[in-house]
Amino acid sequence: MLEIIEKTLLTALGAASMSQKKAEELGQDLKQRLNLSEEEGKALVDKLKKNACDKQSELEQQAMDEVKKACERIGLVSREEFSTLCERVSQLEKQQSAD
Repeated sequence: MLEIIEKTLLTALGAASMSQKKAEELGQDLKQRLNLSEEEGKALVDKLKKNACDKQSELEQQAMDEVKKACERIGLVSREEFSTLCERVSQLEKQQSAD
């Protein structure tokens, strides 16, 4: 299960980084085709990079949300829930040994 989750996240991150590279290539291509000045071309590439980064962050969040949903569907407990359960077991063991 963890292998599937890891592959999903890596795929999402790979797609996002490819998008950023494609955005840079598109910016350079448009700069040449539209005869933009160096400054205008740089501004366009920067805007495309920012957009790609924003999309990457959005995609990462969506991937994490999907992983959480999948974990809930199959009944995996979160780290927080596991820690809480461990603490509770420790308390019960102390109570039992004190009695």
